Amino acid sequence: MNSRIVLLTSALLLGLAAVPAAGQSRYGERPPVVVSPDLSAPWVMQLGNQPGRRIVRGEADYGVRVQPGARRVMRAEPPVQRRVVRRQGLNIFGTDEVRTAAVPAPRRKQMQPQMDPIYLPQQVEYTGSEKPGTIVIDTSSKFLYLVQAGGKARRYGVGVGQEGMVWTGTQKISRKAVWPDWRPPSEMIVRERAKGRHLPTYMAGGPENPLGARALYLGSTLYRIHGTNAPWTIGTNVSSGCIRLRNEDVVDLYERVGVGTRVVVI
Repeated sequence: MNSRIVLLTSALLLGLAAVPAAGQSRYGERPPVVVSPDLSAPWVMQLGNQPGRRIVRGEADYGVRVQPGARRVMRAEPPVQRRVVRRQGLNIFGTDEVRTAAVPAPRRKQMQPQMDPIYLPQQVEYTGSEKPGTIVIDTSSKFLYLVQAGGKARRYGVGVGQEGMVWTGTQKISRKAVWPDWRPPSEMIVRERAKGRHLPTYMAGGPENPLGARALYLGSTLYRIHGTNAPWTIGTNVSSGCIRLRNEDVVDLYERVGVGTRVVVI
């Protein structure tokens, strides 16, 4: 029994002694650490951004070597041309030079001639013999008067007939129309065609219609007191015999008079 215990103890001691030896033989020579090129690429790329360094990749490795004299060449961008305008301005400290970017001037809108303000509606004195409610049109001064009580009259600027088409006489308002349509008489169509203008035989009422917003028809004649889509012609000899007012003025007059109103053209 004792001899058996001695043998077991000896075998155990020999086994323990052999373990370190086996361990030392297993790790005695460590293999080199191999880094995958795919894993090393990111930091290699970062090193390549350093000034004066150049990345050189071989067939078997990703090394970094510094090449003396290597420089990074940058292309110079062409300078941006900026136009400036200098002007003198004032600040709280006095005169100072202000620099502002030059911008093209906006195109001017083509403006129509303006009507003389004298032809705007106004209240005036009236010393004539016509009764209140009568319309008096002075073709020489281009004024229409609506006679009122107390020696007053409301005066409007008008456009009248061209040379040779001015007429005088007394009529009554036979009809009133809102945004009237226009049927040019045949003689007008022929006359304007000779001047190179082709008039329509009919035009519906509206902003483009030359009769404007309102019309007061005079007796059985072809003449009317009407508005216009060309307000700058007020105060001129421009029509074919009709009396024209600005649209806002003819609307005002339209509301103040009725059918049967006496109209005196002088």
